[in-house]
Amino acid sequence: MALLSLVTFGFAAVILGANFLVKGACALAKRLGVSDLVIGLTVVAFGTSLPELFVNIAASIKGNADIALGNILGSNIANILLILGVSGVIFPLAVTKGTVWKEIPLSLLAAIMVGILANDRLIDGGGISALTRIDGLVLISFFIIFLCYSASIARDVAGIEEQIPVKRHSIVRIFILIIAGLFGLILGSRWIVSGAAGLAEKLGVSQSLIGLTIVAVGTSLPELATSAMAAYKKNPDIAVGNVVGSNIFNVFFILGVSSIIRPIPFEARRNIDVGVLIIASLLLFLCTFTGKKRVLDRWESYVLLALYAGYIYFLILQR
Repeated sequence: MALLSLVTFGFAAVILGANFLVKGACALAKRLGVSDLVIGLTVVAFGTSLPELFVNIAASIKGNADIALGNILGSNIANILLILGVSGVIFPLAVTKGTVWKEIPLSLLAAIMVGILANDRLIDGGGISALTRIDGLVLISFFIIFLCYSASIARDVAGIEEQIPVKRHSIVRIFILIIAGLFGLILGSRWIVSGAAGLAEKLGVSQSLIGLTIVAVGTSLPELATSAMAAYKKNPDIAVGNVVGSNIFNVFFILGVSSIIRPIPFEARRNIDVGVLIIASLLLFLCTFTGKKRVLDRWESYVLLALYAGYIYFLILQR
């Protein structure tokens, strides 16, 4: 119970910390004359992935590789099957042409890249399979390309800055928000990693199972809140874009940074999770062509939720 409480308090601290940091950073950018659109495409867009980032940094520093990898794979799977499933049930999600042909395929490429870079033993027949520091640099390089792409379409994006109202604050308040946010993220991520590792040991399950389920869903709560609210407000572009962008950010940046801090060993059984992520990404792409064109219908959303429930059940059986 104490370990579960530690993880719970960790999630609360991380989510509040991310919220404070994003508000402080937005206010600072506003005072510096940065436009709302640019703020929305950078600070706000990446703000929902701050929990995954700080949890993975803490896990990498502590050497909890299974939690670091499980958090990213599990978060990305939950983003598609769970979060888009819930959002699509609330309101059918229309997907823009650019998202269908550029961003969703890029998130699919990210999943495939993990499978290729991590399977050294499978590909060359020797050595140890791992995401090395060189692999991390490769992922970061793809992230830079993604940033350039995001900048190129900035003028065509509308509404993303509405996710968090950009308010003006005094310098003192901005400083307090940023410091409080960083403190919450750092402390909360340490609690999550320590609690998750202890919980895995006490329950007699692998750290990767805890990372793929409890940690992954917990760190995905900001994406769930953002996408569900966007769907409720009938703003599907933000609901889908938030999830797809988060998946790209999680793999190319967060997993890249994590493997640069400390190489992440990769067990062959993790290919099942990579395969599920690839299938989920491909399924999202195909869903835009079934039923109404470029729309994630409610029945398709129920299918995504059913698949996520089946995946969680499979993980429990494989404990």
